Amino acid sequence: MPGAKAQVVKLSDAEQQGLEKLIKRHQVGQQIAKRARIVLAAARGQKNKEIAQEYKTTLDTVGLWRNRWVKLQSISFDDLSIEERLEDAPRPGAPAQITADQRCQIEALACEKPEGSDRPITNWTAREIADELKKRKIVTNISPRHAARLLKRC
Repeated sequence: MPGAKAQVVKLSDAEQQGLEKLIKRHQVGQQIAKRARIVLAAARGQKNKEIAQEYKTTLDTVGLWRNRWVKLQSISFDDLSIEERLEDAPRPGAPAQITADQRCQIEALACEKPEGSDRPITNWTAREIADELKKRKIVTNISPRHAARLLKRC
């Protein structure tokens, strides 16, 4: 039993050139480049199955990017660039508990000497940083392990 008919992808000259230029860039993620190739193949009239085999991906992936591209074509390039159209959609989940401003304050605290905070230590530990963050009311609650993870990412 055949599945739903794939959406037809028609590219303007600007879209075609933009996708080809994106693929040739040296500083582009491989997932973005693969998605651009999928869209270009769809515009050439290739079937989803052929595209999936050629780029070693699944039919679902090909269908997703074909449909997403068609859906986003009505938005101008000024509002949404070609690369932004090929990025992952935001994922659901709990909102971040620590803001960018709080992260900056955490990093600044880690750069200070502990003696300046009336702490009888020479180097910060995860527990001491977490305690100092709560004392200064930068955050209301943070575990030593989470404080350490945030600093490790920096």
